[in-house]
Amino acid sequence: EHSLAVPRTARYYTLGDPGPAVREVWLACHGYGQLAQYFLRHFRPLDDGTRLIVAPEALSRFYLAPPGESHAAARVGATWMTLEDRLHEIQDYVGYLDAVYAQVLGALGRTRVGLVVLGFSQGACLTLEFAARNARRYGGLVGLSGGLIGPDGTPRDYPGALDGTPVFLGCSDLDPHIPAQRVEHSAQVLGRLGGDVTARLYPGMG
Repeated sequence: EHSLAVPRTARYYTLGDPGPAVREVWLACHGYGQLAQYFLRHFRPLDDGTRLIVAPEALSRFYLAPPGESHAAARVGATWMTLEDRLHEIQDYVGYLDAVYAQVLGALGRTRVGLVVLGFSQGACLTLEFAARNARRYGGLVGLSGGLIGPDGTPRDYPGALDGTPVFLGCSDLDPHIPAQRVEHSAQVLGRLGGDVTARLYPGMG
């Protein structure tokens, strides 16, 4: 087995006016099988002129049609990673998110701005890894409906990385893929990384 890094063309979407009134950038990563442009719609209530919401899109796209059905009119979704070669995927995506953030700062004409990182479902796994591997100040870190720190991320790897960052973990109490024990474990891990963690199970699947 051999590996090499290759260039890729990635896309991301933004919501908000990248002008002088922006005080906070939200880096929001979609869930499994979603596309960034549609995920971004959920953030319209936050578009108050002081926030710029940025939604990167995962690089691995696939058809959502059931097996055996035509792809001609099928919806397309994207996925961030699988268990296969996961560590390289995470490393590549951390670099990708760094590049997106740098380009956004350039568009804003800033060297620094308040940053909130949010991940939904599978995107939560990526954003928490991204935050834990960067010695950067965050206004907040949000992981919703899944993801969380994977088995290859441990406090030994990123001691104190979050340094007081407010962290919110939210998950449905009906989610069959994320048992309450995993949420509690992830809260403990992120707390040991220095995060100020709030974990909450909410009722229903909404």
